[in-house]
Parts: sequence; C-alpha cells; structure tokens
Amino acid sequence: MRTQVGIIGAGPSGLMLSQLLHLKGIDTVVLERHSRDYVLNRIRAGVLEHNFAEMMREARVGERMDREGEIHDGFDITYRGERHRIDLKGLTGHGVMVYGQTELTRDLYEGRDKLGGTVIHNAEDVRPHDITTDKPYLTYRIGDERHRVDCDFIVGCDGFHGVSRKSIPADKLRDFEIVYPIGWLGVLSRTPPVSHELIYVNSDRGFALCSMRSHVLSRYYVQCTSEDRVEDWSDDRFWAELKRRLPADAAGSIVTGPSIEKSIAPLRSFVAEPMRYGTLFLAGDAAHIVPPTGARGLNSAASDIHYLYRAMLDHYQNGDDAGLEGYSQKALARVWKGQRFSWWLTKLLHRFPDTNDFEQRMQLVELDYLFSSEAARKSLAENYVGLPF
Repeated sequence: MRTQVGIIGAGPSGLMLSQLLHLKGIDTVVLERHSRDYVLNRIRAGVLEHNFAEMMREARVGERMDREGEIHDGFDITYRGERHRIDLKGLTGHGVMVYGQTELTRDLYEGRDKLGGTVIHNAEDVRPHDITTDKPYLTYRIGDERHRVDCDFIVGCDGFHGVSRKSIPADKLRDFEIVYPIGWLGVLSRTPPVSHELIYVNSDRGFALCSMRSHVLSRYYVQCTSEDRVEDWSDDRFWAELKRRLPADAAGSIVTGPSIEKSIAPLRSFVAEPMRYGTLFLAGDAAHIVPPTGARGLNSAASDIHYLYRAMLDHYQNGDDAGLEGYSQKALARVWKGQRFSWWLTKLLHRFPDTNDFEQRMQLVELDYLFSSEAARKSLAENYVGLPF
C-alpha cells in the first residue's frame, strides 16, 4: 500500500490531521491498534479552546458540536468556602466549548467515513522503518497477515505508551517529567450538573471539580492519593467526600446518583524533545502530557496538528519545507506554555502530601491576588481559552 502520510493512532489528533489533509487532496492512512468501538468508549474530558472549535469547523465536522456543545463564558474557583468567577468572555472576548471528547471523536470518524478515508483498526505490531531516509514505511499485522505502508512522512499520534516516540533513538531524545503524588478520582453520572459552568475547588480536604457533559450528564472529580484504587471508593463515599469539599450552596443543591463510569487519572507533566526525527513527527500525547487541571491536553494536541497540517500543505502545494523543518521548535514553544499553565494551576488548587504551612499560606495569598487583580485574571483567562497558534 502507498500513501503520502502514514498516521499512527486514531484518536482525535490522528483523525483530525487525516481529515484536514484529505480535504486538501493529500492522501493518508491511519493505523489504530484497537477497534473503533474501543476508541469511542474511552471517556475523556471535553473543554475545547476556541481555536480547536475553529479547527473542527475547518475540517467540516463541527455541525453537531455547534448544535449540541455548550459555550461557557466563564468558570468559578472556590477557596475559603467562597465562589469567585473568572469571566473568560469579558477578559478575552472568547469562551470555551464544552463538548465531550468521545462525541468529538465520533464526529471525526463520521467525517472520515464520508470522504472514504482509510482508517485500519486492530492493526497490531505497528512499526515505523527507515525514518532517517526519504522513503520511510510502516509495517503492521492483522491476525497472521503482515502488511506494509510506504509513505513520505510518518506522524505518531499514538499516545504516551505508543511506538512512535520509542522509535527515536534514546540518545536523540530528551525527556522532562514530573509525576505528581496525587490523582483525580472521576465519576460520570446521569444527573443534571450542579452548575452550568465549571467549579474548581481548593479546599483543606483537597481539590475537587464539578463539570458537565450535557444538561443531564455530569462529570465530577475529587483529588485522591496515588495509592487509591477505584474499588476503595463506593458511590456513597465519593458523593459524601465531594460535598465536604464544595461550597455550601453547591453541596446543598447537588443531585447525586449511581455512577456510570468511575476511574482514577494519575497526574503527570511530560515533554519529549524534539518532536521530529527524520521523517517521523510526534503529536499530542506521544510527545507531551499535562495534568488535566487546565484542560490543555487535547488542546495542546490540536496546536500540534495545526502546525503540522500547515507545514504539510506548504510542502505538497508549494514545495516549501520551512514549516516541516521548524515544526518541532514551533510546536514545543506552545507546548511549554501549556505546561506552564497546567503546572501553575495544579500547584494553585491542590493539596500535596508534603505541602507545609508556608506553602499553604502562599496558595491562599496567590488566590487572593488573582481575584484582586484584573491583569492576573486576564492572564489566567487567555491561557484557558487558548493562546494564539
């Protein structure tokens, strides 16, 4: 099989790049080791910066998002038991789109189907080859049958544990990482959200977050230890702990119910440099991971795809390789800004096991300053809605 761009991974990043390139006449093949149902059953967050929403429209898959998604013009931060609002729209002129990643991925799949795009599922043992040459290729296996895809470029959108980053020699790659000693215990419930906008909570008992998927579907989180297991948390224990951390008005009005899904997400900050090696390009979680606090994970991946898409258009349409040559540097500049924001917000809102009295007081002073300074709130808001590409 021959294609122009071979893409590893059928998550939002891989599907988005494939869709955008296809619309410009550039051929792609996407290889995914799991089934389509498996990909669509992954429960992930869904706060999209306005740049990502624009990309969905450019990819001609934004109709349902615009119809069913929720525009949020702000969110609340609670500390000392009181709620304070960050007015995103007033501070930046933009809000964010709340639209589940599962639904976004479904829309991208339907977009690929309509254009007759090639997405191969259950592709095992995917391997990039000859990535330091101008004739790279991919191999994979389905059952006992082996296949080969020749291409001009390979793009790794296969996540933190995927093969793409591991295909770069260790002496050519530098990793930066923080593994936080906490996690987020998340519960999805078929209940109306306690608030139309998100509520981030700094409390003596630890962080909490109230978010929504729709008017009848809610997603709630409480900070837990890195040793906690899902089995340790009954629904009753979760709801009781969440209420203890919420401000009184939210705790008194929250509607509880059986959990549809319950999971623990560890918190990690990770960046791999560079994001290009020969004809192999990394994008999204294959190159960087952020804590979920600032909603930067999916959005940082979208900026990678924006830069890579534009660079490949210049290559194929204009014979200009400047964008490809500069991809890693440009993508990493924005990635590190996203890391800074996620790291700052994580440190601001969570209670860490080794936090001392001085650090706790500094946390509260930082929050006091945030809500006494419009400039500080504007800085937070412009990072939250998305820095320019």
